[in-house]
Amino acid sequence: MKYIIIVLAFLAMSCNNKAEDAHAHNADGSHVGEEITRLSHTIWTDKTELFVEFPALIVGNGSKFAAHFTVLDKHQPVREGSVTVSLIKDGKGIRNTVDAPSSPGIFSPAIQPKEAGNYQLVFELTTPEYSDKISIDDVMVYATTDEAIKALGMEEEDEAISFLKEQAWKIDFQTAPVVSGKIYDVINTSGVWMPSPGSTKSLAAKSNGVVDFKVNNLTEGTAVKQGQLLMSLNSQGLASNNLSTDIASAKATFQQAKSEYERKKELYESKIVPKSEFEKVESSFEIAKANYQSLVSGVSGGSKQIRAPFDGFIKSITVSNGDYVEQGVALVTIGTQHSRVLKAQLAPNYGLAMGNVQGIWYQDNDNQWKDVTDAEGKILSIGKDVERENPLISVFAEVNATVDMPIGSLTPVQIAMGNATQNIMIPVNALLEDYGSYSVIVQLSGESFERRPVKIGKRNGENVEILEGLQVGEVVVTTGAYQVKMASMSGSTPAHGHEH
Repeated sequence: MKYIIIVLAFLAMSCNNKAEDAHAHNADGSHVGEEITRLSHTIWTDKTELFVEFPALIVGNGSKFAAHFTVLDKHQPVREGSVTVSLIKDGKGIRNTVDAPSSPGIFSPAIQPKEAGNYQLVFELTTPEYSDKISIDDVMVYATTDEAIKALGMEEEDEAISFLKEQAWKIDFQTAPVVSGKIYDVINTSGVWMPSPGSTKSLAAKSNGVVDFKVNNLTEGTAVKQGQLLMSLNSQGLASNNLSTDIASAKATFQQAKSEYERKKELYESKIVPKSEFEKVESSFEIAKANYQSLVSGVSGGSKQIRAPFDGFIKSITVSNGDYVEQGVALVTIGTQHSRVLKAQLAPNYGLAMGNVQGIWYQDNDNQWKDVTDAEGKILSIGKDVERENPLISVFAEVNATVDMPIGSLTPVQIAMGNATQNIMIPVNALLEDYGSYSVIVQLSGESFERRPVKIGKRNGENVEILEGLQVGEVVVTTGAYQVKMASMSGSTPAHGHEH
């Protein structure tokens, strides 16, 4: 969802003239010693945050922009690319392009307006990864500096927290919009991780032989890649059940059956032998072929190779290096973290049914709330019966996202029930808790923040309902809020690291 918020902040204008200079003027008619008022805008798209500062636009004056571009994903500065700034009125205008940032995240294009009036200011960002276009409407170009000062007025002091873009770019920092969404009643419980069908595979010996590990320190938990050679079965030197001997015998039988099959086929096609006789030879040929191909499959250097069927980890090993095993014996079990079944249990008085369970959330090993529907997961089933020894209803959900937690381990679970209500919500990570009271850090503009108390309601996985304190469209800090809070307590405003 694209959300756009424009915050216009007026920075300081100083008029510190001495009495004897009160009637001295610049060439454009403005008073000597007066500084041109600076403006700032902050705009969010679905990809980018633009925080731009520039002096009030005045006819004949060159205006240099300090345009801070932040990639919203992971909140990093744009390090490569170009920016074109255009000042447009009635379909015509002027533009300027810079081909690289002056410092990471900061582009400094400049324009010199020629006529006063109401314009549209457009920034076009092009990076190796993506492009974005950001427009600011109703940007005034003033005829003189005095006219700009008269229209914009003086700076008003505020108590906003200053936290520079350069600071945010250097730490783990992320923001999110305040949105309106569906909020459910939830049941808080716990769940246990179980293997899903197909997420584990046991590899058995396909021939007799001596086990030879091909991976150093092959132990339970070792990560493996699809096709990776794990071990081999070597039967060389064995008097019986020797793989090389079996292959040679199977090859001879296959070649003989093939020769007989080809001969009988010609005779059958020439109507010399009956169909029943040909089908008998054909069957013997197919059996000999399958037996030979099975024996030679996965064989290298006279040994049967055991390879990982998919990316995963060693779940269990049932043999030791150097053991002699017979065909069919289980050797190793491979598991994957990319698919699990989550089992939760609830009292039957909740009236659980597939129709009224609206969603399930769980916590991963980083204590982050995740939705089971991520990566196309789903609710599988809800139990129908209870037992005297365990009077609970079981709920099963398929989780296809990577779960880096051991089979059998527990995790907090929330189950959404019934009908939803529509209300304001934000990510739970945005909350700051202080003795049972909650607050959030609201981003007023690119480098201006405010700590604001909020009243919370229901928690739905990674989101929490906001009853008081926020409006849809505002932006809150979800990662790095503590650092902004500490900046508000430092008692000093950090110096800017870029040219204004």
